[in-house]
Amino acid sequence: MKSARHLLLALGLGVISFLSTSFLPDQFARAEAPQVKTQAPGFYRLMLGAFEITALFDGVFDLDASLLDNVYPEGILTQLARHFNLRNGKFQTAVNGYLVNTGEKLVLVDAGTGGGATTGRLIANLRAAGYTPEQVDAVLLTHLHGDHAGGLLDAEGKAVFPNATVHASAAEAEFWLAEDAVQRAIAAKQVPRAAPAAQLPAYFENAARLLAPYRAAGRFRTVADGVEIFPGIEIVAAHGHTPGHSGFRVTSAGERLLIWGDIVHSAAVQFARPEVAIAFDASQKTAIATRRAVFARAAREKILVGGMHLPFPGLGHVVVQGKDSYAWIPVDYTPLKD
Repeated sequence: MKSARHLLLALGLGVISFLSTSFLPDQFARAEAPQVKTQAPGFYRLMLGAFEITALFDGVFDLDASLLDNVYPEGILTQLARHFNLRNGKFQTAVNGYLVNTGEKLVLVDAGTGGGATTGRLIANLRAAGYTPEQVDAVLLTHLHGDHAGGLLDAEGKAVFPNATVHASAAEAEFWLAEDAVQRAIAAKQVPRAAPAAQLPAYFENAARLLAPYRAAGRFRTVADGVEIFPGIEIVAAHGHTPGHSGFRVTSAGERLLIWGDIVHSAAVQFARPEVAIAFDASQKTAIATRRAVFARAAREKILVGGMHLPFPGLGHVVVQGKDSYAWIPVDYTPLKD
């Protein structure tokens, strides 16, 4: 009897399986869902003491590997390929900004590109993170390259942050905004390899254009290295990529974050090989020396770092890997406590 029951059960299951695959309508046989093909909003949030830090994603660039200098090309390509970041001779780099809510001030460090096929998303992500451009009290610029200051203006040339004061280092403002800025840069040999001489005037004019409405409204400030702009937010010199390139040290309740700007453009290459420069550096020698010094201190003091061209959210730590060689340890995704 037991064997007969097993036989009948097996036959019944076989009939159900046959019917489900042969006679039932196709939509009942399998579930189909259209692909969504959109990404989650690009913001990531953590607490630094009493300060709220929000990383904002502006997008990505594909850069030619030939822009990386001072190491034989085969070595650079090998390092990029090892990190799965090499396609058709190009590598991908992110563009990030960082929003610091101190409880009294809402401060944005770098404004992103302002546009582009794969960039220009910082403002949308700022809104997705729960803020509006009108709420921003200050924009701190690490330097005046277009991928950091381009987001200051909208498509019509109007100020995106109507209530914000823009801050940059005095050395950076002098380099870009002096009347004879182009001639000075050439004389001082502070012209990046990636900027042909014929393009230099437009290069400098663009920096002045991005700041124009803020300067006209009296909302542009220059600050000296080492100045505490707001309680807990200090500008620190990180010269080389540009003559006045700066980072910002954020401190709250004993916790520290160094937002270091463009110390690194290729995480796959420059942590392991700090001597690799990029063709956008005004002074590659100075940029390399600055990178080594910043890496050494960040690793020694275990400082949390935020980088504009590190894989989003660009937050993590630097650790020693060998002699004059380092590695990047990104933060783990962690939910905030209510």
